[in-house]
Amino acid sequence: MTRVGQGSIRFEVAGGRTGVTRALARSPLRLLTPNRHGLAAWAYTSSFGGGLVDGDRVELDVSVGPDAIALVTTQASTKVYRSPGGCAQTTRASVGARGALALVPDPVACFAGARYDQRVEVRLAGDASLVLVDAFTAGRVAFGERWRAGLYASRIRIDREETTLLRDTLVLDPDHGDVAARMGRFEAMATVVLLGPRFSTVAKELLAELAGRPSARGEGVEAGSPLADGALLRFAANDPELVTTWVRRCFAPVADTFGGDPQLHKG
Repeated sequence: MTRVGQGSIRFEVAGGRTGVTRALARSPLRLLTPNRHGLAAWAYTSSFGGGLVDGDRVELDVSVGPDAIALVTTQASTKVYRSPGGCAQTTRASVGARGALALVPDPVACFAGARYDQRVEVRLAGDASLVLVDAFTAGRVAFGERWRAGLYASRIRIDREETTLLRDTLVLDPDHGDVAARMGRFEAMATVVLLGPRFSTVAKELLAELAGRPSARGEGVEAGSPLADGALLRFAANDPELVTTWVRRCFAPVADTFGGDPQLHKG
């Protein structure tokens, strides 16, 4: 059975602060909009049943108006259950002039036999800013399901007006070779993207810090690349907690813009 969950959320400035002016969702998608955080507004996504099951299709449209500051995260990690027919999530976001958006979900965890396809498409105004996180884990390792998903695919596209700033695709497919063998010792990976005038200085600083560290550090490997007015950073580790800590470290320099670290409000 296919369940299509469609959602729409809009953030706009009113009285000098950002608020949610529209929030609609259809099962299995849920949207929660807690009290404001400083000048920013937050929204949490979740799904009925605690995860995605076979046939689930989730589509979310996010609109951030001029000067608005918004953060969209998840209540917890996205669990993808065994799904021979596949599950999919698509997020489309637009950010208006001088606006800022943080898309910072928790990691995706695909169980054995899960097939999952994720797309994130963001369109930025000329002077808009973005923080984007994409993270995933090996699955239920304690249950012997290390890298046992039938498919994990993540596609990111970011445009500034008519110019494409980033196209990034990652596919883990057993048909291309044993995934566990190819992933080696790593149990989780994350990508962080920072773009725009609000975060360009932070992006340069993070790249400089990375350049001053060895490429392999303890239980993790880190890499980074400059973008037009930002940076793309990656981290792979043999412990998902290390990835969570790394993402929080990358987010920390910009947390004040969004009214804090969403991880501190979970649990």
